[in-house]
Amino acid sequence: MTEPTAPADREIVSTRVFDTPRDLVFRAFADPDRLARWWGPRGFTNTIHEFDLRPGGAWRLTMHAPNGADYQNESVFVEVAEPERVVFQHLEPVHRFRMTITLDDEGGKTRLTWRMLFESAEEFDRVQSFVAEANEQNFDRLAEELART
Repeated sequence: MTEPTAPADREIVSTRVFDTPRDLVFRAFADPDRLARWWGPRGFTNTIHEFDLRPGGAWRLTMHAPNGADYQNESVFVEVAEPERVVFQHLEPVHRFRMTITLDDEGGKTRLTWRMLFESAEEFDRVQSFVAEANEQNFDRLAEELART
């Protein structure tokens, strides 16, 4: 499926190739116990309260920052096509965006792409200075999780 072109003033795209088959990368996201171990930037931990991986399903979690702050997150899944695509709408409380996750098979490796489309250029401007680096840290943590299996 081809992604519609999003305005450059509202979208952050992060991508990395993992030396892991895409069904295993997908499972690292689809299993809430595993997801809790790697989701978020370096130093964060997670408590997943609800994770219903289907269109219309809710994903609620608390991200615990290294400084002790807690960040409540609420999302709803829009599309789930195992093992190649997940789309969710991040609703609350801080950043509102649509995340499109694609997993492309590259000869036994997986190209993982995150497309974060923010609701406004103002919101994008507010977060762009730290989100791309946070996504890279998130990918580092995923690589560590994949190495565990």
